[in-house]
Amino acid sequence: MHADPILMMGGSGAIGCPSAQMLRNLHPDLPFLIAGRDLAKAQKVAAELGHAEGVQLNLDADDLGLGGRPIGAVAVFHSDDRLAGLRFANKHALPHLGISSGVFEIAPEIATFMHKPDAGAVVLGYEWLVGATTVSTLVLAKSFARLDNIKIGALVDEEDGGGPAVAEDFKRLSKMMPAALTRRDGAYIWREGDDAKALFHAIDGTEIKASGFSSIDVVGLATATGAKNVQFDLATDVSSTRRRGEPKSTEIIIELSGQGNDGQTLRTRHAVFHPGGAAPLTAMGVAAILERLTGIDGREATAPGLYFPYQLLEPTRYLHRLEAAGGSLSKLSVM
Repeated sequence: MHADPILMMGGSGAIGCPSAQMLRNLHPDLPFLIAGRDLAKAQKVAAELGHAEGVQLNLDADDLGLGGRPIGAVAVFHSDDRLAGLRFANKHALPHLGISSGVFEIAPEIATFMHKPDAGAVVLGYEWLVGATTVSTLVLAKSFARLDNIKIGALVDEEDGGGPAVAEDFKRLSKMMPAALTRRDGAYIWREGDDAKALFHAIDGTEIKASGFSSIDVVGLATATGAKNVQFDLATDVSSTRRRGEPKSTEIIIELSGQGNDGQTLRTRHAVFHPGGAAPLTAMGVAAILERLTGIDGREATAPGLYFPYQLLEPTRYLHRLEAAGGSLSKLSVM
C-alpha cells in the first residue's frame, strides 16, 4: 500500500469528493489530505472518508502551508492559476494530476514541467470527463485500418450542475475560448460563429443542438490516430434517460469513419453512458489515474513524464469499471 497521503486540492467539491470516495472504496487504507476553501467542509468530508484529514492550504507558500508533511501525489480539482499544486509537486518530485485547465491555459504547466522534466509524472487531465472519450474512441479505432473522421458529441444533462468549481470552470472557459479548436483536413483551425454550431443524435435518437468545444481530446485523438478531421461538440440538454422518466445520466456519442481492416469503407457510431452523470464518470478516471501514478494498482509507479490520461488508463480495466458502475460503451445505429 502507498504509505504517503494523496493531497486532494478541492477534494471536498463535486468532483474531488466522489473521486476520493471511489479511491477509498478501492483502497480502504489509502490516506488523504482533503484541501478546500471551506475548512469545515473539508474536515467533514475527511471524517466521512476515514483515514483522511481536512486541511486549508496557503497557495502562496512554497510548502502550501503543509510544512514538511510527506505527500504521495497531488490531484487538483479546481482552476489553479498560481500553479500552486504543480509547483509543489515539481519541487518534491511528486506525480501531479490537474483536471480544470483549458487548451489555452496549459503553456505555464508545460513550461514548469520542461524546466524539471525528471521531477515527476504530470498528467494533463483535461480530456472530457478525464479519459471517458479518449479511451473509448481509441478502443473503437482498432476496427479501422485508416481513421479519417472523429466526431464527438458530449451531452450533459441540464440538471447535472456539478458544483461551484465546475460552474466556474465552464464560465471561464466559455469566456476565454469562444472558438472551438478543431482539426479539419489535417489542419488545426478554430470554429466560431455559425461554423461552431453542430447537431448530433443522443442515445435515444433525439436530435441535439450543440456547440463546438475546445477539448484537449481533439489534439490527443488526432495525434494518436492520425485522423485528419476531429471535432468535439458539447450540449447541455435533457439526457436520454430523463426523457423516458428516469434519473439524469451523461452520454458521449462517438462517430467514426474511414477504412476498415477489411479494406472497405467503415462508419460506426457508439455511445459512452454513465447512469450517475458526469461527476462519477470523471471520478472513475481520476481514481484510475491516481492508482497508476502512485503504483497502488500493484504495478511500478509511473515514471516522470508528461501524459494524457489515455496514456495511463488501461482500456480493459477502465471499461470493466464502467460496466460495474452500470455504464456502458455500446454500439448505436449509424444516423
